[in-house]
Amino acid sequence: MSDVGMARSHNEDCFEIDSSHQLFVVADGMGGHSHGEIASRIAVETIRDFARRALDHEGTWPFPFDERFTLHSNVLANAVRLAHRNVLKAIGRDVALQGMGTTVVGLIAYRDAAAIAHVGDSRVYRCREGRLELLTQDHTWVNEQVAAGFLSEEQARVHPLKNVVTRALGGEGEVEVDIQELGLEPGDRFLLCSDGLTTMLGDEQIQRLLLGDGALEEICRQLVGEANRRGGIDNITVVLLEVEPV
Repeated sequence: MSDVGMARSHNEDCFEIDSSHQLFVVADGMGGHSHGEIASRIAVETIRDFARRALDHEGTWPFPFDERFTLHSNVLANAVRLAHRNVLKAIGRDVALQGMGTTVVGLIAYRDAAAIAHVGDSRVYRCREGRLELLTQDHTWVNEQVAAGFLSEEQARVHPLKNVVTRALGGEGEVEVDIQELGLEPGDRFLLCSDGLTTMLGDEQIQRLLLGDGALEEICRQLVGEANRRGGIDNITVVLLEVEPV
């Protein structure tokens, strides 16, 4: 589910669910009126199209391959890098798009594992056996200060620079993509979301809603609704998936 929120006039978020390839993507565009939504759409469409071609034709792979990771992780990493280049190409063709960019987080599930890639401050959470875990680390100035010990988590949450992203698609040079692989267990729930959700809701509120007994669609509506009730100062996008028993 994606919602414009209570304060914005348009939605710069974009998401994709490709069930046939078990691909899930959320992107949060930046760059002002209309530009952010262009960047996020380019990112999501590029990742979706590249992943489909690569996974449907595994025998041909003319792209860099990191032996530390599986095919699916390499597909996702190369898809994100290509998305970065496509955003830059769009900027090069139209000077009015200068300054646009987007965060992105993607997950591919395969067999009993998942590959996750992310750039920026969109997040992936996992809820397993009643415990919520943040799987990604925000690429923001404030989070870097927390990691270095200069700010506490409480200070970071209210810091005036908390939304300053240090890594995004569309920035100068090559983009660094964080990749991780993890096993899947029946009952696992994964939440992919833009920071429009996490700015409004803390992990305790997110965990409480994720543990609900309703359908996934209803939990998505509850997450978005609660974020809007608390102010909804940004676009809110949530993609929720659950691992079913074989």
